[in-house]
Amino acid sequence: MAHRHFFSLLLDTLLWSYTFLATHKIIYNKIIMSIRYPEFSWGQPLICLILGLITSALIYFFLPGLSIGRAIYFKTYARLNRPFFKRPYIYVAFLIFFITLISGLYVSQVSLREFFSHSGLMGAKRIFIALFTPNFGILEESLFAAIETIYMAFIATLFAIPIAFVLSFFAAKNLMMGSPLFKIIYTILRFILNLTRSIEPLIWAIIFSVWVGIGPFSGMLALCIHSIASLSKLYSEQIEAIDQGTMEAITSTGARPVQIVWFGVVPQIILPFVSFTIYRWDINVRMATIIGLVGGGGIGTLLMQYQGLAKWNEVGLLVLIIATIVWAMDTISTKIRQAIK
Repeated sequence: MAHRHFFSLLLDTLLWSYTFLATHKIIYNKIIMSIRYPEFSWGQPLICLILGLITSALIYFFLPGLSIGRAIYFKTYARLNRPFFKRPYIYVAFLIFFITLISGLYVSQVSLREFFSHSGLMGAKRIFIALFTPNFGILEESLFAAIETIYMAFIATLFAIPIAFVLSFFAAKNLMMGSPLFKIIYTILRFILNLTRSIEPLIWAIIFSVWVGIGPFSGMLALCIHSIASLSKLYSEQIEAIDQGTMEAITSTGARPVQIVWFGVVPQIILPFVSFTIYRWDINVRMATIIGLVGGGGIGTLLMQYQGLAKWNEVGLLVLIIATIVWAMDTISTKIRQAIK
């Protein structure tokens, strides 16, 4: 119970601190006072943090109905039986959302005037005309680059499957809570997988381009690393959702841990695993076109070259081929996933 109070108060403190900081630095200084580069010091976030703590504490103890933290961690304070707009904390959430919306629009420099300006519309018109009149003179070169992209995604997925399959069992909480050693392995592996997955394939492609050189090999390695982390997470979550009764029945027969996993877990997860794998290959084909922009090989590299030279007719052909590949892969993967269900 104590940890719920702690996390509830912590969440409220962070939300109010953010609200005070965004209101002061963006809405007041930049929008109202029109200060383009307001002075910044680390004391400002500290002051907002103190104000957020005081505000959240007062609300938490004297006006609990306004506490978002209590609404999340203590369902009784959420008053779910009340109509939606009669729950007090909803208005606090709307206030924070409104401040975030205004701040986001300003920071993103959203401007309808620039979007619909004459010069902007004419520039967009020239590019779109070129894109919709593709240059088929580079068709052969583009098709070879597209084939390279598809193979690159296929090999990355193929190499990732066995590694992710093995790691997923060590990353499943229900299988790794039997001893302190297993808990340590689970925690470390989860951390590594989350860290690896948090780094986008584009960044991995840059790293491997420096490591092994520019080309499809670096792109394949980038996709493979990210696929291992993503598939391990999907696989492990599926393992955590299995029926425990089957495992308990096999355990009662005196089976060894490996036999329990092989006969009690694998039959329940094999079809979802296949579905996740096909979906991941679909994702890798799309990602392969993006990592080519940083030297990862395939059609993405070709796209970067022609785009840098402002050859929009050639870019139009490449975009058409990429769209066709994505459409075809999406259709094929959807049919396969439906067939294995």
